[in-house]
Amino acid sequence: MSLRLPARLLLLGAPGSGKGTQSSRLLKVFPQIDALSSGDILRNEILQKTPLGLEASKFMQRGELVPDSTIVGVIASRMKREQTSADSGSWLLDGFPRTKVQAEALDGMLGHEQNINLVVELDVDQDVILQRIESRWVHPGSGRVYNIDYNPPKVPFKDDVTGEPLVKRPDDTAEVFQKRLDSYNTMLHPLKEYYSGKDVLVSLKGNTSDVIFPQLKSLIEDRFS
Repeated sequence: MSLRLPARLLLLGAPGSGKGTQSSRLLKVFPQIDALSSGDILRNEILQKTPLGLEASKFMQRGELVPDSTIVGVIASRMKREQTSADSGSWLLDGFPRTKVQAEALDGMLGHEQNINLVVELDVDQDVILQRIESRWVHPGSGRVYNIDYNPPKVPFKDDVTGEPLVKRPDDTAEVFQKRLDSYNTMLHPLKEYYSGKDVLVSLKGNTSDVIFPQLKSLIEDRFS
């Protein structure tokens, strides 16, 4: 399916809300949208030894967090190139911005004509997210993920491909994951207020990918096709 207008997208959602699943499904329907991962962009800039990549590398070599100003510069530089070089100029940003400060800085660097024009919040009941996490098991060798409730392995607690045992990640407990949700919720409110003020925020409610994705697909079609 083609898009007539450039879609510059950001998905917001709590850890475990299904952002990765929604992104994958979205890119299959709209292949001209380029997925931009903040982590991948940063690693590539460092590998290419760009000025911003070299700056970021200095902080990382010292074991320090990369400052907002540097990470925003790295990502904005890549997004501007994407906007001018891609056929559609459409992208989906993953993992950034996480705070209002980052969002403001990113908009400032991109400029009005290139900044994010649709922010979609995946509004999933966080009690449901905690239930998912408690039921999640993984195959450590491949990263394949299973859920005992709705995506169980063919043989209980065994990987479908190798037959090897599945394991629980150390942070896949309700107690540990609740701390991640609390941190996310603290940062989310000012970020939502910021994008709501720009009239680009839409919230889609649902507790499964199959409920949310048709809403997401229709929203993008209505806005950009």
